[in-house]
Amino acid sequence: MKTLSSMHLSHTALLACALLLVSGAAMAGPEQAVVKILNFSQQPDWREPWRFSRVSQSSGSGFVIADQRILTNAHVVSWSKHILVQRYQDPQPYPAEIEYIGHDCDLAILRVSDPDFFEGIEPLAMGELPEVRSTVTTYGYPAGGQQISYTRGVISRIEMQRYAHIYNRSLLAVQTDAAINPGNSGGPALQDGLVVGVSFQGQPGLENAGFFIPPNIIRHFLKDIEDGTYDGFPDAGIGIVQLQNPAFRRSLGLQDDALGARIDRLYQPFPETHKRILPNDVILEVSGQAVGSDGLVQHKGNRIHAAFLFDETQHGETIELVVWREGKRQTIELPLYVNREDRISGHQYDRPPPYCIVGGLVFTELSANYLNALGNNWLQQVDPEIMYELLYRAQQDEATARSKPIVLSKIIKHPSNIDFGVGTRDLLRTVNGQTVHSMEDLVAALHENTGEFHHFSFLSGQEEALDRVAAEMADRELQEQYNIPSLKRVPEAEL
Repeated sequence: MKTLSSMHLSHTALLACALLLVSGAAMAGPEQAVVKILNFSQQPDWREPWRFSRVSQSSGSGFVIADQRILTNAHVVSWSKHILVQRYQDPQPYPAEIEYIGHDCDLAILRVSDPDFFEGIEPLAMGELPEVRSTVTTYGYPAGGQQISYTRGVISRIEMQRYAHIYNRSLLAVQTDAAINPGNSGGPALQDGLVVGVSFQGQPGLENAGFFIPPNIIRHFLKDIEDGTYDGFPDAGIGIVQLQNPAFRRSLGLQDDALGARIDRLYQPFPETHKRILPNDVILEVSGQAVGSDGLVQHKGNRIHAAFLFDETQHGETIELVVWREGKRQTIELPLYVNREDRISGHQYDRPPPYCIVGGLVFTELSANYLNALGNNWLQQVDPEIMYELLYRAQQDEATARSKPIVLSKIIKHPSNIDFGVGTRDLLRTVNGQTVHSMEDLVAALHENTGEFHHFSFLSGQEEALDRVAAEMADRELQEQYNIPSLKRVPEAEL
């Protein structure tokens, strides 16, 4: 028979257990939706493009959102061969697959086929752009640790930031003093239980500073994939510069009221922009928001470059601009499109580099990946002309807007090329008298030649030749000697 005392103790114990359970559940909170991601990846060798690196393992973070999807960074799962995800406090790994990936915004969606993975997980919901000086908490698995990490920080800045993953794209980013270390990438930044960002990068030279991708960019990505395809962030093809010189403003018929930034150039390939916009047009408004003479707009207490408003628009949609032209205001509906031709100026993913081998000469596309493969001091190894070809020429020249410059990456030594007098890292200009704008052009020029020699001219002004028959024989020997699977890899169509 239980005594009053024993009954009291039992009730106390039960209450304590209940409190512990409640407390545990409360403590668990949003971290239940945060997952650890293991990526087994293999990247190409950009200097010897028929080769691949060894498979490597890296880790990152992600979190569950609506419809049993996992949101993470693109760079966490890039070049993936196999992906595993682990739940909070659960040692069991689950296979996952990439459903959508946006390299320009460094975001990706993963799917896990096993429905048991999502049991008991409450998906995290999206919040709004946080305010400067407000506090956020980041969640993730830094440095490959087994236990989740929590860091709290203050929002210090919201501005356009170059995204390191793609490099040639700047989008809105939020800076915080919360620690964002390797492994944190892909984890959520939370405020009042809602997602206000995805941790994704630090910045060399800045201490106690990390960046996360804000809700504006996340929502754009999620809306984009609703039709089953990811298009990407569109561009207007215009360059916007400050217009703060009073004399210049007066010369354009403007008042000195600190409003309006100047369009100083139009880029290729944006035919609709060239039809509707003129250099020296002054942008007064974008989507109804006034543009200052510094090119910034006021947005939720922040002054942000007007370019971020273009990023609110989906591929193929229009944006309303009010411009000052020839002494009067004009309203222009400008279609925006994703520029798919600027790929080489940014880091490349998803496909191995194209190449062609002829007489032991290895040609590949010029790309940021190729230049990075030259080493940390690659800027000292390449001529300024190469940087111009990589970053600027295609944007300024309609005829070469879709060009993909070809570089001599390597010379595999053979008696047939022993005296070839052109060094590596030189850009190919013509082959057998045909201008080369792409790997397809190179392969076609070689294939169509029935003469005794292949003639090459390069951007440096150097010219050289190979005996055509000797080159073909050399290629067969070198292919077998170096175990090269194919003498060429051509995108879109094999010639």
